[in-house]
Amino acid sequence: MNEITKHSELTFQLIVESAPNAMILVNKEGNIAFVNGQTEKLFNYNRNELIGREIEIIIPKRYHQNHPGFRNMFFNLPQARAMGAGRELYALKKDGTEFPVEIGLNPLVTVDGTLVLAAIIDITERKKAEERFRLVVESAPNAMVLINGDGKITLVNSQTEKLFCFTREELINKEVEMLIPERFKGKHPGFRNMFFNAPQTRSMGIGRDLFARRKDGTEFPVEIGLNPLETADGPMVLAAIIDITERKMQETNRLKSDFLAKMSHELRTPMNAIIGFSELLIDKKVGALNDTQLDYLNDIHASGSHLLQLINDILDIAKIEAGKTELTISSFNIKDAIEEVIKVLGPIAAKRHINIQTDLSAELVDIEADKSKFKQILYNLVSNAIKFNGENGNINVQTYTREPALFVLKVADNGIGIAPQNLGKLFIPFVQLDSGTTRHHEGTGLGLALTKTIIELHGGLITVESKEGEGSTFSVVMPVQTKKIF
Repeated sequence: MNEITKHSELTFQLIVESAPNAMILVNKEGNIAFVNGQTEKLFNYNRNELIGREIEIIIPKRYHQNHPGFRNMFFNLPQARAMGAGRELYALKKDGTEFPVEIGLNPLVTVDGTLVLAAIIDITERKKAEERFRLVVESAPNAMVLINGDGKITLVNSQTEKLFCFTREELINKEVEMLIPERFKGKHPGFRNMFFNAPQTRSMGIGRDLFARRKDGTEFPVEIGLNPLETADGPMVLAAIIDITERKMQETNRLKSDFLAKMSHELRTPMNAIIGFSELLIDKKVGALNDTQLDYLNDIHASGSHLLQLINDILDIAKIEAGKTELTISSFNIKDAIEEVIKVLGPIAAKRHINIQTDLSAELVDIEADKSKFKQILYNLVSNAIKFNGENGNINVQTYTREPALFVLKVADNGIGIAPQNLGKLFIPFVQLDSGTTRHHEGTGLGLALTKTIIELHGGLITVESKEGEGSTFSVVMPVQTKKIF
């Protein structure tokens, strides 16, 4: 061996020895020709135990059968490459424990033939970090989608499966555009490239509506947060996707409520004028009237009053839905409040020979609530009981305590009752029940809806039990002391 060759070998050994990773030189027969100090540390062998041995000494037994074939393929076409692309690789320590690795192969042409220099990296910590990342993504409450620079999906969580109705097998390695409506697909790759050219955390689509697409083709509005990630496989973006359908509906309802509130105010002013002037005419304060004129004016006044009540109900519901209603909480005697309502409605019931009875708890004296709204609740329930009761009918108003903090108000009648299929419609605004009740009993379809919202404002709830031909019982459960929530 000449001096130049010796110098080259020494230089090679010094370079390999100073490498930060394990380095192993292997000949065509699969025997180890040289290792560095990092190899000894990584595998817990000294170099004398490795040099001259088959490379399989550091490979788990389950890979031994196929490894010579892979080695021959490399020597038949020697070129620098990453070993095991697309699959997991493991190495074997002296004590038999396995650990995940990445291996880079580089061919070396020497006087003794072609050799391969393998650079081996222990990726145990990286694997642990990846697993922790996967667990965090999987436990996220929102849909999470990891996308590489080519626009391919590399990871999703279970919330993504639920939201888009795809399995993760149907999503992995597919283009992210499969989750985007057709009308947006053309421009999306350009937006994606812009993000990867200047990656930074951002909310996607600020100032414009974004939509996503489910497996069945249906669309839904979303908010998307983008977070860039540097990974071993290159830069990626983690997209957090939130379905905002419910929020959009709430915003729509709020705008509707604001509109109704404004329109109700505009309508109430002329209606008050119509009712006021019709009362002047009916009272003959501007001159005498014949019977026909008086009948017409009474119809105008009755219709105007009915329409004003409808407008007031709309205004009340709109204000509540828009969050503009405040409860005026005070302490008052519940028995007195109930008797005040019955005193107003008693004459109306008496005209139809309907008897209103009360069964009021002696234990329940003072409650804390909005007195006017509590009376409105009772007024609506008893009015309905009168309206849908027959001649000589009975109505019972009952109160009793349920636990120390709650009380129950019940209004029961023996009227026409409600069909089972109509129970679900009772508390929907503007919906009146089908069948004869719509034709024979006038109403706005708002009374019970408004009653329900007022009860819920107090932190209570309302239920109904009914049987056709036998009557209905409305039960209200409310706190004895209402907490102000607005």
